[in-house]
Amino acid sequence: MTTNHQAARVAIVAALSMIAAGAAFGLLRDAKADDDGDHDPRVRRGFEIAPVPLNLAGKNRELVGLGSYLVNVFDCNGCHSAGPPTEFARGGNPYFDQPKVVNQATYLGGGRDFGPLIPGTPHIVSRNLTPDKTGRPEGGNTFEQFRQIIRTGVDPDNLHPPCPAANCLPPPFDGNLLQVMPWPNYQDMTDHELRAIYEYLSAVPCIEGPATPADLPPTSQYAFKVLHNDCH
Repeated sequence: MTTNHQAARVAIVAALSMIAAGAAFGLLRDAKADDDGDHDPRVRRGFEIAPVPLNLAGKNRELVGLGSYLVNVFDCNGCHSAGPPTEFARGGNPYFDQPKVVNQATYLGGGRDFGPLIPGTPHIVSRNLTPDKTGRPEGGNTFEQFRQIIRTGVDPDNLHPPCPAANCLPPPFDGNLLQVMPWPNYQDMTDHELRAIYEYLSAVPCIEGPATPADLPPTSQYAFKVLHNDCH
């Protein structure tokens, strides 16, 4: 073999090695992107906009990031907090042309009073979605229970049952179903998206809620069981 042939062979081997190294680097980069959820820009954005510190221990990071994006862009906290006066931190209300700062003390803790559907019926109060001492969100519901609620609108707490009963809803309302909550829209989400929301809710800080029914207005004391949360 001539010197020229040897040089050409070395050059070819070197080029092939560089191509292989580049491909390996690309695979590692793509694998890392998959691990971090970076292939879905909503995952990264979800972590950027999460307004509270998240507990990622034992959680699927990609699902938490996607869940944060869905929960915060859909503004679940807008209903599942105690209302406009407490939704944003002092000095952080964007409606007053202030830099947006979510009130961590009330984030997804429920308690928004939407009033009665018609005069004489119980006030509809949003639920506490934060995890309890089991680490499961929304009153300790499993993912299967959470999915059923979103898919069907059924109220497993039977908080405002059909009449005749205490705190009942008369026809044409169906007291077996959640009222006000827009589950008819959310029921069309994929299982993956619902799983992401559930995973995110399990990662947010627990909020205790009212200590006793007396801490609530008389019109919504019946909702104590879906607002109080045992964090410890």
